[in-house]
Formats: sequence, C-alpha cells, structure tokens
Amino acid sequence: MIKVSLPDGSVREYEDGASPFDVAKSISNSLAKKALAARVDGELRDLMRPLEGDASIEIVTANDADGLELIRHDAAHVLAQAVQELYPDAQVTIGPVIDDGFYYDFAREEPFSTEDFEKIEKKMREIVDADYPIIREVWAKEDAIETFKKIGEDYKAQIIDDIIPPGEPITVYKQGEWFDLCRGPHLPSTGKLPKAFKLMKLAGAYWRGDSKNEMLQRMYGTAWANEKDLKAHLTRLEEAEKRDHRKLATQLDLFHLDGLAAAGSIFWHPKGYQIWRQIESYMRRRLDAAGYEEIKTPQLMDSVQWEKSGHWGKYRENMFIVPDFIPEGDEGVEISVPEDAKLMALKPMNCPAHVEVFKQGQKSYRDLPLRLAEFGCCHRNEPHGALHGIMRVRQFTQDDAHIFCREDQIVEESIKFCRLLESVYRDFGFEDIAVKLSTRPDVRAGSDETWDRAEKGLQEAVDAAGLPCEIMPGEGAFYGPKLEFQLTDAIGRVWQCGTLQLDYVLPERLGAEYTAPDGSKQRPVMLHRAILGSMERFIGILIEEFSGAFPLWLSPVQVVVAAITDAANDYAEEAAEALRKAGLRVETDLRNEKINYKVREHSVQKVPIIAVVGGREAEDRTLALRRLGSNGQQMISLDDACVDLAQEALAPDLKVSSAE
Repeated sequence: MIKVSLPDGSVREYEDGASPFDVAKSISNSLAKKALAARVDGELRDLMRPLEGDASIEIVTANDADGLELIRHDAAHVLAQAVQELYPDAQVTIGPVIDDGFYYDFAREEPFSTEDFEKIEKKMREIVDADYPIIREVWAKEDAIETFKKIGEDYKAQIIDDIIPPGEPITVYKQGEWFDLCRGPHLPSTGKLPKAFKLMKLAGAYWRGDSKNEMLQRMYGTAWANEKDLKAHLTRLEEAEKRDHRKLATQLDLFHLDGLAAAGSIFWHPKGYQIWRQIESYMRRRLDAAGYEEIKTPQLMDSVQWEKSGHWGKYRENMFIVPDFIPEGDEGVEISVPEDAKLMALKPMNCPAHVEVFKQGQKSYRDLPLRLAEFGCCHRNEPHGALHGIMRVRQFTQDDAHIFCREDQIVEESIKFCRLLESVYRDFGFEDIAVKLSTRPDVRAGSDETWDRAEKGLQEAVDAAGLPCEIMPGEGAFYGPKLEFQLTDAIGRVWQCGTLQLDYVLPERLGAEYTAPDGSKQRPVMLHRAILGSMERFIGILIEEFSGAFPLWLSPVQVVVAAITDAANDYAEEAAEALRKAGLRVETDLRNEKINYKVREHSVQKVPIIAVVGGREAEDRTLALRRLGSNGQQMISLDDACVDLAQEALAPDLKVSSAE
C-alpha cells in the first residue's frame, strides 16, 4: 500500500501501482472527469502514470495554469499529427508552448499557406473526436534514433543524438499510430483536448535558431480551456490590431522607422516628439520633487571600464563595439583594425557611468542617500528579427536613476521609490500594478553571501511597502536581484516597465566608497531603478493604451480652432493666439471646407478639442467646443476657455500643485 497526501492535509491509502487518476476518482467522479494531470511531490506528471511510492498529490484541471499549459502542449502535438496525416512529406521538429498558445516547426519543400488552416483544423478536430489514448513509453537512445531515421524524421534523430547523453533513456508519447519525442507530461487522451484552438499565422524559422541551418516553416496557434476564453482572446487580438502603435504612428504622424537607414532606431516627428517632451518634463518635475539630481554621462566608454563592471564578460554580445583608432589610407580602401587598438563600446546601460560620478570627490555617510538620475541614451545589439516597432529597439532612452545609500537606508529608499512609481503610474491612468521579485540567476557576479543579503534586503523592502510580491527564481540581473513592476493596460495586456534592483557587486567592482562615522571606508549599496523603463517603449504602450486619443495634457495638438466661413478667419486666428498665450498647443483650420468635414478629419487625428467659430462666435467672442468622442458642443466665452482649458490641460502633478 502507498500513502497519498492531499492538499487539504488528509492522507489516503491506495494499492501499489495506483495512478493520480485513481486518486482523483476516489475523491469524486466529477474530479476524475475534469482531471488532466497531477503534481506528484511538486512535479507535473501524466494522470495515468503509476505512483512509485508514498507521495503528495495535487490534481490539475483546465482551471489551473498548469492545465492550460498542458492543453497548449497537446494542441501542438495534435497539430503535428494532423499536418503529417494531411501532408506525409512534412517532417516535424519542435513544438513548444508559448504565451497564449503554441507553435510547431515543420520541414517541407512545398510552402504551407494560411488557406491550409481550415483543412488542418478540421483534421485536428477529427483527432480529438477519435479520443486516442496518449501513452508514455521509455525508449533507449539508440533505438529511438534508429526508429526516427527509419520513418524519415531526420530532425528528431538529430535532436536525440545531440541532446540526450549516451545511455540515457528518452520518453516518447503515442496517440494512435502517431508518436513524438517529448518529455511530457500530456493529457490522458486526445479527447481531453478542448476544441477551443485556432491556427493563427505562418513564419520562417531556422533549425535550432541558427541562420546557417535550414529554414523551416513555423505554424502558430492559440489554444484555450473553452470557446468563451478563445473568443475573448481573439477579440483582444482584434482590439490590439486596431491599437497597433505602428499603424497609429503613421495615421497621427508621430514617428517613422526605417530598417535600411537606421535599424532599431526611431525618427521622431514633431507631434511624436511633443509627447516625448511632455513626458520627460513631467518626469523631471517628479524627480526634482523626490530629491534626485540629474546628470549626463558619456555614450562611449573604454572597454576597460566595461571589464571592471563585469559587462564585458557577461553582456558583450549585446554591445556595439567601436575600435579607438584613426584609420589611415586612401578613401575606398578597406580598413583593417590594428591588433593593439583600444576598444570602446556604446553604453548598453548607465550604471557604471553613474558610479564614476559618485566616486568624484570624498563622500561621507552624511551625503547618503545620493540619488543620481539621467535620461540616458543606450544602445543594445538586438537581433533584427527581435525588433518590434518602438517596443523593442536598438537605441533607447531610460528614465534611469541610481540611489547610493547605506545598508540601513535600503528599506526606506525602496519604499519611497515604490510610492513614487505608484503615483506616476496613476497619473498615466494605470491602477493595476503587479510586483515580481527576481532572484539570483545561474550566471552572476558576487558571492552567495552577498546575494543572500541583497535578496533579503529587497524582500524586506517590498514587505515594508505593503506590496504583494511573486517570487521569480533565477530571473535577476547578473549583479543583483530586482523587483519588476508590471502594469495592465485597457485590454488586459501586461507590460513590464519599472524595476528596482539592489546591488552590492558593482560598487565593489568599481571601487565606490564613503566615509563611515568611525572614519572607516565603506561600500555604498546601489539601487538601480527606473519607472517608465524605456521612454520609447512606454510611449508605445501609451499609444496603444489610449488608442492614439491621448489625455489633454499629453496630446500633441490640444485644440484646433476651425472656422466655418472665411469671414470668421480673423477671429479664429485671434482665438488661437489667445489660447496659445494661455499655454495650450493650438492649430487653426481656415481651409475652404465644410465644417463637418473639418470636424471629421480632426477627429480621425484624435484632436481632443475642436473649437468651432463662425460669424456669431466672432460677434459674441465665444467658442463652440466639440470634444473627441462626444456629439454635443459647449458654448463658452474666449476668456473663460483660456482659463478653463489651460487648467484642464495641466499635467497631473501641476494640477495638484495649483490646487494646493
């Protein structure tokens, strides 16, 4: 007999060889019907796999995160089986779970088309209806290689040969006549897979991610626990498509991207840069009020500095390297870099430069905390395929800052930062904030003792700030643990923006120190922190959050004064100038077009307020205000409009100040 401990603390006995399914069935038939897999002593396992001895058991259903991942994993296998039944010439390679779905890479000479999706989905549903038992088998490595080669699956044979150590058995999962190499676990049968799946798109992908290898065809799909969740996901995608920051940027003339002229960099247009300027000005005011001192540091730094900081050894492949020498020779002649040339690098981050500023002059414990801020332009050598609009770029600007403090100041400074971050996010309209604590990665600098202190300090800080926190093992930076602040946008997407990282390592490596009360030299603790993260990415998030219809304080053009007739043009110009003097960003529309056409056009441009003026308004010195998204209009005197709209257009922090 074996003893099974259940989540409620109870213990039950079962016959030797019993499976988690037997446990679920003994609890209730409804649970057995819903069961997809089980956690056995914390390890996710197949529902039908026999227990080897006493264990703690937790039954997994479609309502659990593990259950949804299993559904997506099995959807990938059912996709692969369907493709091979329809197209026997296709070889399968790998098919992992990804956010919101799965993909599978296929090797096939003839290209797939999205027109094939309907036929493939139909075959997938037939496989689900067939309710094939999914059976786990353990094979010897040599037998597996031979079997996959016999059926023409050369890619699978190569995976086994390259990855599996000699003599180590592998697991294969069968569903009907079809089988695949896989660690598992899987659902008990194909019939357990909900039909809430849909194929989404095709893409190219190199075998094993290496551009020197063959190009495969990647088929993406999404899968959910039920039709309702699938429909909700597809609706979110439709909404996200409408809000795509790249499309809106073209529509609203905010910026453009040119992969040939400057891959991964942004050409900001006047309207887009006006948004940037408003955000930067807002953040400067918030930082000034919070006791930060702004600095500016070099773009290009010697490799020696990056070697000292540790970035050269752990981050070099992501850095743009520049040789420090003056080339000689005729124009057009290929330039060779001397072997003894010094190397420089464009900074991928601001941290080492901020330590250099801290080190200038003697620092006392009385000088701490010292908060150094910079809107620092950084460069990271991202792969071309990873670039995405302004969300992922090669050149970006961080609202970066580093707090140098004593160890006894960590909690207080961390709480202050958390409060500032929450306030800033609220000002931009984000209320839903999640916090994650990322702990030490496998590759890291510093001793375990140092990491123990750093992780403990950050945990104490987040606890003191009263923020619920999820632990993310192994996700910290190489020099220290970090808090990640994630915000949820209007359509439920989660974005990671703000960070707070506690670092004992970099001050040690770069020789930062201060004088303690007893006259001894001590290392400061360094808190790396950002609120918006990348300015570019945050603006991209805002474009999609507001669907281009920015709040008045951020809108590039806040008011358009549109004349109904030529006779009102002079008054329109006068009104526009008065509004500008009140501090508003104003344009005029004096074209010989019907007013409804003008209103419609400026509404498409997401202008928050259109002030319509005609003969009556000119005579009465009034404005007819039409607000974006409203069918009505408000009659107001020009003088009152200057006062009221100027107040309404203030940034959130200035509104608070003026109210006080």
